[in-house]
Amino acid sequence: MAVTGISANRLELLSIADAVAREKNIDREIVIDAIEEAIQKGAKSRYGAHHDIRAKIDHKTGELTLTRHTTVVADDWAPEDELEEFNDSAMVRLRDASKRDPEAFVGKEYIENLPPFEFGRVQTQMARQVVTGKVREAERANQYEEFKDRVGEIVNGTVKRVEYGNTIVDLGRGEGIMRRDQSIPREVFNVGDRVRTYIYDVRPEAKGPQVMLSRAHPGFMAKLFSQEVPEVYDGVIEIRAAARDAGSRAKMAVLSNDSSIDPVGACVGMRGSRVQAVVAELQGEKIDIIPWVDDEPTFIVNALAPAEVSKVVLDEDADRVEVVVPDDQLSLAIGRRGQNVRLASQLTGWQIDIITEAQDSERRQKEFAERTALFQEALDVDETIAQLLVTEGFATVEDLAYVEAYEVSEIEGFDEETAEELQTRAREYLDRQVAELDEKRKALGVEDGVLAVPGVTAQMAVALGEGGVKTVEDLADLATDEIRGGYEVRGGERVKIAGVLESFALTQEAAEMLILQARVAAGWIDASELPQVEPEYEEAEEGFEGEYDVADSEEAEGDVEEAAPEGDADQPQDA
Repeated sequence: MAVTGISANRLELLSIADAVAREKNIDREIVIDAIEEAIQKGAKSRYGAHHDIRAKIDHKTGELTLTRHTTVVADDWAPEDELEEFNDSAMVRLRDASKRDPEAFVGKEYIENLPPFEFGRVQTQMARQVVTGKVREAERANQYEEFKDRVGEIVNGTVKRVEYGNTIVDLGRGEGIMRRDQSIPREVFNVGDRVRTYIYDVRPEAKGPQVMLSRAHPGFMAKLFSQEVPEVYDGVIEIRAAARDAGSRAKMAVLSNDSSIDPVGACVGMRGSRVQAVVAELQGEKIDIIPWVDDEPTFIVNALAPAEVSKVVLDEDADRVEVVVPDDQLSLAIGRRGQNVRLASQLTGWQIDIITEAQDSERRQKEFAERTALFQEALDVDETIAQLLVTEGFATVEDLAYVEAYEVSEIEGFDEETAEELQTRAREYLDRQVAELDEKRKALGVEDGVLAVPGVTAQMAVALGEGGVKTVEDLADLATDEIRGGYEVRGGERVKIAGVLESFALTQEAAEMLILQARVAAGWIDASELPQVEPEYEEAEEGFEGEYDVADSEEAEGDVEEAAPEGDADQPQDA
């Protein structure tokens, strides 16, 4: 839009504003305000930038008023910052104003009408830039408002251009970008192609709102099912979780709020008609549809289908699960290039480790032998008694030393006297260990204050001394990576750096708390600055919590079968 001069026909200004507003789909008032600012800047260019010149266009008649304003300020007026100074073109001190106007007061404005003028080449260019900039800002604001609440929707658009693998899509009232990693592999678009995409983010950036599109996002698959399956659209069936390896395979967990409706069967459709429509849009991506259940072990078993699972061992503190499968099911559970277990992990939110029954048996035998040897040495008992203790679930000497006496005496073949003697030997062994560790700590030069720091055990104190940490200040000066271990880049290679307490498997929070406690002890910070959360430690030798044997569970077997219903051509039978 070109501004030729403020002497233009008053109706012409309004017609220009209306035309631009319609073309750019923005408010007419915004365009008129932009023209006013353009004329105002042009006038300042003509009369002087220090003048307070204002332009006003009547929104009904198009009449333009150009005025210069002078404001009365106090006699002792001072600038608010160093860059500001008294502007005698736009300001007048009260004492000077009073000479001409007895009724002058601080804040009073004197308004002078200015005559119309013709825009020169410079003023025209400046005005064009102002109007263009304001219109562009309004367009961007409109686009952001248009799409900010549409995150999670599927939109139809036309491919506008393809740049370095990124696809720019015309969405009608704006543009969206689908980056290379958000498109389905081997899918090629040409300019003018119609495409369906999923809005997963809208970012208000300086160069304009970025509408981020995807065809690889799990939400895209979920929304496609919502369009194809009326029960999902109506909320009778919920898609509780989804995971995708775009263009290859996907897993989706569904739940029915109506007990009479099978969620898996409804999503598959008659002879797979519903799932086939989604598969066609996803370029042949195979989809496993599994029932979602509240019971975590069962859900994990379902997620690993079509592989059979013998046992699930949960470690809830670390969000980790160990899955035991028959030897002939290992490759099926892992999947091609780890795809099956990776998708199951994403679907359930658990980190899944898979081992075979043979590996599990070997590990258990090794643990049994190690614990038996520990009890034989610590308690000075024969192998039979040590094996009985291990069989009853005692894993460490501490477990035996500090349980209630009846838990030991109730073991078959034990009596109260035997239980008391075993616990006495266990406590004496622990006392000897503490004494030996304390002597070793002192020999390493570790101060008593280090052992007094909350969270530091005798074993930790020795490990700290071996790592060169001998004072409270040394401990307080450590970073979490120096305690837990980490990685750093040396010579372009990622190198593992050992932590002084790495063998204790401290969590990030526990390591941070240990350092903070040391800083309190060293007087660097006040105890009131500590977070009000007790540190939790994960012992390296501690086993998984909660075993679930599903090999003989009819319910679990039924869930696995349901994950791959008969007649569904898209349920892969091998990895």
